[in-house]
Amino acid sequence: MKKAYTPVLGLYDTQKAIGFIKQTFQQELARRLSLSRVTAPLFVDPATGLNDDLNGVERPVSFDIPAIPTLPAAQVVHSLAKWKRMALGRYGFAAGTGLYTDMNAIRRDEELDALHSVYVDQWDWEKVITRETRTVEQLKETVRQIVAAVCDTLDAVKKEYPALPVELSREVSFVTTQELEDRWPDKTPKEREDAWLQDHPTAFVMQIGGALKSGQKHDGRAPDYDDWALNGDILFWNSVLGHAFEVSSMGIRVDAESMRRQCELAGCPQRLELPFHKAVLDGTLPLTMGGGIGQSRLCMLLLGKAHIGEVQVSLWPQEMVKDCEQAGIPLL
Repeated sequence: MKKAYTPVLGLYDTQKAIGFIKQTFQQELARRLSLSRVTAPLFVDPATGLNDDLNGVERPVSFDIPAIPTLPAAQVVHSLAKWKRMALGRYGFAAGTGLYTDMNAIRRDEELDALHSVYVDQWDWEKVITRETRTVEQLKETVRQIVAAVCDTLDAVKKEYPALPVELSREVSFVTTQELEDRWPDKTPKEREDAWLQDHPTAFVMQIGGALKSGQKHDGRAPDYDDWALNGDILFWNSVLGHAFEVSSMGIRVDAESMRRQCELAGCPQRLELPFHKAVLDGTLPLTMGGGIGQSRLCMLLLGKAHIGEVQVSLWPQEMVKDCEQAGIPLL
């Protein structure tokens, strides 16, 4: 955690700036990606297969609903990766258009630190693509548009708050996880990202989820939403924290072939019998791409904050609270 830290903006200006960033960015994102806002669920029926399993080990928050006795338990969403694809088909979105929504979640097993909270808030977005546009080139161009929306938002917030010293690069470097492992085989995945971002301050790290040549994974991804060959993370160099900073996980979604293959590799072919998975396999659902963009993460980055607790209210271990007080970090 950064020592001798002094926030550029005080509490009240921070709250105003958070509202400004959220309003500005979602407008930029919607304009650049041709998205319309929709309302999304906070919880789902697990029997539908709609909840995101993340890395496959996180426990969802579950609860009963006495008014629905036939439902054993509802689950708070981990993300809306699958629900969004279903919604695009149900609402009849045309190719090249899509939706965005506010996603709020509780990830009870999150390891809490300056970047991770039990409370998750994202802009979740998804758009319809065609077989012809289901390409690496389409993925990269979408990444460039999202980065441009982030940088345009930064320009706007700095006009409102000129004292902010944050600088971001609009030029995106693209690198695969295997290229990072080949270059730094003795480093951990996070150390490789830090090493790359020091020279390439805005990057898209591609192809996350499958095993690398070493047999290890760069990071985990559920096998039934992103195509592991057509996904990645958008990272910026965070000068306040001195390391790579993930703002978005995104990708082109699985088609029938990649879903079967990845579920087999992940050892969970039984998922293919769930309603969502059957709809992908039989072509009922459209081909899509999408992702999540952290709302608190983006506010933290653009406002030069040292801890995510400066831009959202959550619960933290007492030791962390004390450390933040000593470091001059005001948690909300």
